[in-house]
Amino acid sequence: MSDDTTAQPEASAKPARSDAEKAEMLEVLERWTASLSAELDLAGLDVDIDRVLALAGVAAHAVLRPAAPLTTYLVGYAAGRAAALDGANEAEATARAFDAASQLARRPTA
Repeated sequence: MSDDTTAQPEASAKPARSDAEKAEMLEVLERWTASLSAELDLAGLDVDIDRVLALAGVAAHAVLRPAAPLTTYLVGYAAGRAAALDGANEAEATARAFDAASQLARRPTA
C-alpha cells in the first residue's frame, strides 16, 4: 500500500548543469552563431549570446515559454529596422529594442 502523503520530487526540476556542460553549450552556441551569421551575410556581427538568452528567459518566464523565440525575433527585427530606416547606430538600436522588450515582459498584467 502506498502512502499518498509522501512528497514526490517535482517532475519539471532539472539538475544543474556542470561547468563543463555550460562551457560546451556556450561553445556550440558560439559556433552556431558564427555559422548562421555567415550564412545570413552577417559575418562579423557581434552577438551577445548571454544577453539574448537572458531576454529569452525573461520572456519565457514572465509571459509564456513560446514567447522566448518570438521576443528575440522581434527585438532583432526592430533593431535592424531602426538601423536601416532611421539611421540609428546598430548597438543603440539593439539596446533600445532589448530594453523595451525586457521592460514590457516585466510589467504586471492587468
